[in-house]
Amino acid sequence: MFDTPERLAFGLLTGLLFGFLLQKGQVTKFRTIVGQFLLKDFTVLKVMLTAVVVGGIGVAVLVGAGQAAFHIKPLVLGGIVAGGLLFGVGMAVLGYCPGTGVAAIAEGSRHAIYGVLGMLFGAAVYAEVYPAIKATVLTWGDYGKQTLPAATGTSHAIWLAAIGLGAASLFITLEWFERRRQSTAHDTTVNADQATA
Repeated sequence: MFDTPERLAFGLLTGLLFGFLLQKGQVTKFRTIVGQFLLKDFTVLKVMLTAVVVGGIGVAVLVGAGQAAFHIKPLVLGGIVAGGLLFGVGMAVLGYCPGTGVAAIAEGSRHAIYGVLGMLFGAAVYAEVYPAIKATVLTWGDYGKQTLPAATGTSHAIWLAAIGLGAASLFITLEWFERRRQSTAHDTTVNADQATA
């Protein structure tokens, strides 16, 4: 609302593309999100691993080219723990996160509307209580602006490579685990059919 029409149009286009990819990745489905929490469907984790690696490389390239800058948030353990708990409980109960909730509404999910309204209400409450939180919770475990490269005296490239290798290893492990579980479920079904035949 307060930027150039070109930047607003670019934001709209990238938002539509993001929603489209969420929908195609099946992470706008309640059963997919809940399946992740039940450790039965690892689609969400695989999408997030891909996003972290691609986003990390993309940001590093943009920063290196002088087209972007790092804006590092301070490491505040109190805020991270409290926010993580609220986010996790909300996602487990609703079955959506903010991005997938909005995309689910666009897909036609009526129950996601109530979740997004709840998110907006929660954001309004947070804005109202922020002064009190800023003086209390957001001071607990405040370590300032920290990065792994700065803390270890190494380069961003080393950490990106390590995260990429770790993500690839986890991705392969999850694929193996899902194939094994599907094979076991298939064998159990076949044995049950043979026993009743």
